[in-house]
Parts: sequence; structure tokens; C-alpha cells
Amino acid sequence: MNLTSPFSISLVAITALAFLGLPIGHSMIAGSILYLFLAGLDMGTAAEQLLNGMYSNYVILSVPLFILAAEFMNIGSMTDRLMMFCNALVGRFRGGLAQVNILQSIIFAGMSGSAIADAAGTGRMMQAMMTRDGRYTGSYAAALTAASSVIGPIIPPSIPMVLYALVSDASIGYLFLAGVVPGLLMALSQMIIVAITARRRNLPVEKPVPLRKLPRITWDAFPSLMMPVVLLGGIYSGAMTPTEAAAVAAGYALLISAGLYRSVSWRSFYQSLAISARTTASIGMLIAGALVFNYVITVENIPEGVKALLESWNLSPVGFLIFVNVLLLLLGCVLEGTAILLIVVPVFIPTAQALGIDLVHFGVVVVVNIMLGLITPPYGLLLFIMANISGEPLRDIVRDTMPFLFAMIVALAIMTFVPETVLWLPRLFGYQG
Repeated sequence: MNLTSPFSISLVAITALAFLGLPIGHSMIAGSILYLFLAGLDMGTAAEQLLNGMYSNYVILSVPLFILAAEFMNIGSMTDRLMMFCNALVGRFRGGLAQVNILQSIIFAGMSGSAIADAAGTGRMMQAMMTRDGRYTGSYAAALTAASSVIGPIIPPSIPMVLYALVSDASIGYLFLAGVVPGLLMALSQMIIVAITARRRNLPVEKPVPLRKLPRITWDAFPSLMMPVVLLGGIYSGAMTPTEAAAVAAGYALLISAGLYRSVSWRSFYQSLAISARTTASIGMLIAGALVFNYVITVENIPEGVKALLESWNLSPVGFLIFVNVLLLLLGCVLEGTAILLIVVPVFIPTAQALGIDLVHFGVVVVVNIMLGLITPPYGLLLFIMANISGEPLRDIVRDTMPFLFAMIVALAIMTFVPETVLWLPRLFGYQG
């Protein structure tokens, strides 16, 4: 690479601006405009790419709606009732409260589509429940909450899968279906680690919930449990697009929290709107920057260059997937997941297609890799969130997270080398890939 070329200079500019503290989305826009200027191209192209990309992709609208749905759940008592339901099911086993943590993440995954929403929404509650009376160490509770939150964007709905569909043109509906079995596989790997740890550390057993109370607890949680049914049923019945389903999910969460449970105040309603707006603006700027920078990558013919390079290595489909897995796991240690998804992943899609790798399978593998980056030091965002919530030293949380991370990497290997674990359910619903 010519270090004085417009592309090299733009990369240096983006890196320097990000290092100095400018948000990565703004850095990419600034670096891309610099590239257009140095290359003698029309700088107005940056605005054209941004506007065309943001306004012609209807699917992007689902992102703020899923975020809003998660916020409406958090301000209501939906999560409290789900906790009671999960505790009634698995709390009676040794280490049961740790298993509750994982089970509630599976259920919450069918509602929010965001790992951060899962950790922020139930993290504080689970931290308090698990550490009460010294039953679990604070670092273990925080580590488990961070690890179980990773399941959120794998089981549908999933904001990262929406973004992957944006850059790959893969079907969102089939991507959502493809995430179900991998998400459950990751949850199973975590439950096995908890079961092993429970025996080794003699973790506590919770007081069993009498069976006669189970129908009442289930009835209280029933409206919350129906949210994934309404959401996914609407998508796969053909009644709603994913974007429309996201709007219905937000409306349903507000209706249940405010109308049925009567647990929403005007103040909390306003705060949820403000938090959703700030989160959406942050993600939106990152998408905008990626749209502009991806134009620069296209002009420079980077995807075809990477494709030619990888072809010269004579990689098989399995070798290519191993290479992508290792690279994304390493990048996840130092980069934010959305940036990887919007900037790095599009470069590999032409090669994946040329090697005959199914884009739905590839998408799930990519998203799982990126989600694991949320709990890999030094950048793991979920680790910082849980350190802030729990007040525990980051190094202790990282130590207790490692067994769960290794177990999920094993689950990732199964998804990678056995594509049917990903594609079985979509094919059951008519996917021809």
C-alpha cells in the first residue's frame, strides 16, 4: 500500500481522530471527506451516500424501535415478573439463581435484540439478587450477567442481524430464524459451566417455589412471555415486516407496562424516550459514517483486492471461516462491534459468496463473533457496564468471565463447522440457501 495515497492518508486521519476522542462515526465521515478531496472527487458525494443509504433502507428504522421496546420493558415491571417466572422454573437447583440469570436472558433476548439493553435492564436486578447475603461473589454475578447478555442479539429479534442484512442483502427473516438454535446452544454452554461451578464451589440452592404457586406466577408473567410470540409470529406469518414488527413490539411493551401493569410514570416514559433517542443517535452516526466510508472502500476496490488475496492463499470454505473467526475475535478485543459489522464484514462478503458459503450461515457466525467481543478484554463493553453496575474490580470480572467465554467459543466452533445447526430452522420454514 502506498503510504502517501489518498486512501492511506484517510485511514491515518480516521485513526488519529478516533484516538483523540472523536466518535468513530464522525471520524469516518471526516476521513472519507478528506479522501474525496485528495482524490479530486466531488466532496458532495459524501452527503449523497449518507442520505441515500439512510433514507432508502427501510430496515434501519427497526433499530430505534427495538431499542425503544427494550426501554419500555425496563421502566415497567415486565422484567420483574419474568424474573419470578424464571426463578420458579430453575431456582430450586444448585446454583439455581445463576441458572435463572441465563434463562431470563433467553426470554429477554426474544424482546430487545440488544445485549446492552439486556445487561442494563436486568443486570442491576440480577446483581442484587445474586449477591444478597453473600450467596455469590460480586464478580461472579457480574461476569455471568455479562456473558448471558451476549445471548440477546443471537436469538431473534437482533439489532446486529438487522445491520448485517443492511450490508449483505441477506433476508432478515431467515437470519432471525437462523439465530434461534445457536442462541440456545450458547445458553446451554453457559448452563453447563454454571452446573460444573455449582458443584465445585458448592453454590447455594434457592428456596423452592411451591408448585401450587407456579400457575399464578406464570399467569402474571404471561403478557410479557407473549411479546416474542407477537413479534416473531407477526414476522413469520407474513403479517408484518421486521420493521413493522419492531413498532408493534414497542407499542406492545408500552401497552403492557402502562396499561396492564400500571408501572409507568410520565417521568419514566420521558426518560425512556430520551435514552432511546441518545442510543439511536449514537448508532445512527456510526451507520452514517460506515455508509460514507464504504463508498471509499468501493472506489478503492478493496473488497475485490481482499478477495484476490484470499484466493491466492487457496483457502477452502472451512479455512476461510476459521480465518474470519480468528480475525473477528481479535478485532473484538480492540474495536466496537457495530464498527466491525459495518466496516470490516462487507469486505469479506464477496469472498464468502465466491467460496459458496451461505450468507445466512456466515451472518450468524459473524454476529456471534462480534457479540463475544463484548466480553473480551480490554475493550469488552459489557465488562465495563457490569463493573460500573456492580462496583467490582474489572480484573475480577474478567477472570470469572473466562470460563463462559471459552464455552461459547466451543459453541461458535460447532456453528462454524456444522452449518446445519444454523440453517436447519430456516430450511424448515422454506429457506432455499
